[in-house]
Amino acid sequence: MIARTWRGWAPAATADDYQRHYETEVAEHLHQVPGFRGAHLLRRDDGDEVMFTSITYFGGMDDVRAFAGDDPERAVVEEAARRVLSRWDDRVTHHEVAVDLPTVTRPVDRRS
Repeated sequence: MIARTWRGWAPAATADDYQRHYETEVAEHLHQVPGFRGAHLLRRDDGDEVMFTSITYFGGMDDVRAFAGDDPERAVVEEAARRVLSRWDDRVTHHEVAVDLPTVTRPVDRRS
């Protein structure tokens, strides 16, 4: 499995707009890509901006190319995102997922 990592920054005033865009339009697009395995959008305050880190997961590099095209390291930043972001990485990084730990749900300790 391949993890594709990208970062973008938004002014605090439009950060929620970017998050909504990711949750709706980006999610819809990704779910149509063969080999898409999931995604996480991380968010953190970064001075006057909010930094987003997107990690998308694909079955292999052929699946990444189905999403990104012939230059798989070129960032895919849709026009709607460009309107609310102040800056973004033009290039992405790809990593082979070496270990994939499943989420573990533990019972809540209600004694406290």
